[in-house]
Amino acid sequence: MSMGQRWERGEYTISTERNRLDVDVIHGFLSQSYWAQGIPRAAVERSLEHSLSFGVYHGTRQVGFARVISDYTTFAYVGDVFVIEEYRGRGLSKWLMEMVVGHPELQGLRRWMLFTRDAHGLYKRVGFTPSRTPERMMERYFADVYEASSF
Repeated sequence: MSMGQRWERGEYTISTERNRLDVDVIHGFLSQSYWAQGIPRAAVERSLEHSLSFGVYHGTRQVGFARVISDYTTFAYVGDVFVIEEYRGRGLSKWLMEMVVGHPELQGLRRWMLFTRDAHGLYKRVGFTPSRTPERMMERYFADVYEASSF
């Protein structure tokens, strides 16, 4: 796997360079989000160690994020996608998702997955659709795992 890549558009940069990630920004957003509310910082740090992470930056300030969990051969799961509120409406989430699905190490995968409550339009733009076989999908879900975690 590469050491990291970056793409620039005007005054914005998207980078997969792990050392640029601002864990305070990522944890701050995720801990207030509907999908990861209350997540411990240690859990965020651990998730970053095991993911291909994409940071969106305005200069040196991190303003967005997405991460991909993948075997780089058959499957990818996209999670924790966000752009902080004051930077929304600038096309950053669209550009971020274009970079995610276009990343060279994630090409040729058979299946991509994600969960969303409110961003279906964003993901549809880059090829996501409702599951063709939802009857086959199963999950183990633990809603209160962050309350009782050992992170």
